[in-house]
Amino acid sequence: MCQYSAADGCMTDWHLMHLGQLSVSGAGILMTEMTNVEPVGRISPNCLGLYSDDNETAAKKVIDSCDKFGKIPVGVQLAHAGRKASTKPPWDDRKYISPDEGGWQPVGPSATASSDRSPKPRELTLGEISGLVDAFAQSAERARRIGFAAIEIHAAHGYLLHQFLSPLSNQRSDHYGGSLENRMRFPLEVFAAVREQWPDSKPIGVRISATDWVSGGWDIDDSVEFARELKALGCDWIDVSSGGLVQHLDVVAKPGYQVPLAAQIRHRAKIPTIAVGLITQAAQAEEIIRSKSADVVALARTMLYNPRWPWHAAKELGASIEYPQQYLRCLPVFA
Repeated sequence: MCQYSAADGCMTDWHLMHLGQLSVSGAGILMTEMTNVEPVGRISPNCLGLYSDDNETAAKKVIDSCDKFGKIPVGVQLAHAGRKASTKPPWDDRKYISPDEGGWQPVGPSATASSDRSPKPRELTLGEISGLVDAFAQSAERARRIGFAAIEIHAAHGYLLHQFLSPLSNQRSDHYGGSLENRMRFPLEVFAAVREQWPDSKPIGVRISATDWVSGGWDIDDSVEFARELKALGCDWIDVSSGGLVQHLDVVAKPGYQVPLAAQIRHRAKIPTIAVGLITQAAQAEEIIRSKSADVVALARTMLYNPRWPWHAAKELGASIEYPQQYLRCLPVFA
């Protein structure tokens, strides 16, 4: 989850502590927060980037430390916030930061705002779209040099790639707008460019919002088709979330409410999926895997609240897990 603690896109000592503790959590893999491919792609001025040499150097220091002391692989999530950029952190109510205040004008597929209190983004030109494909590829190359184990491309939660996918935010009249094929074009070009830069031995997945939860928006059938296209390009998994594009959704967020979306994509597109969203209990996570609703369960807020969640889940489920030897004395002993 975004930490809003970077300096000019660079990881700081906060990330060294934050990712360091999670790297000994016993999880199967640790993914960084949304890491942006250009400065105007950041949600806030304090969000991570991987677009400069300084960004790369700072990230390598943190990831090398995680690899040295941790027991799990670390992946990076590459992204661009698009029209949702240039805001304050959530604890400052995500207020828009104008260029006069140190922010910038957001960009998007079309000049349509993300909310009633957000500015209209500037519509990207064809040349800028091509440049962004290159920017994703260059960030992937930096990720390779740093030594990340995996890449996840963020095409969910109303960020730029999702904005191109949804007809609610993409109102272009050129070959990047209109039909489903056209709206998928830019995200698929990004994936292909990243896959080309990334070693064949290392996996790439894509995070999507499987539905906008709004009539006339992006929906599960679109997501299945997108997943099929990604699979043909060498995508290894689909991380299935939802929403984030528009305000005031009429949807009840309850435990596991997004799992059926992951199950549909898994079975219809024949691709591994990750289930996310209000998954908090070990038995709940185990049942998702056992029922073949998804191949992997991802935890975010739950892990922030309890970074040792996998330890407790393993104990509850009778599984074996590897612990740092420095912490072995803390494990409960039962007579």
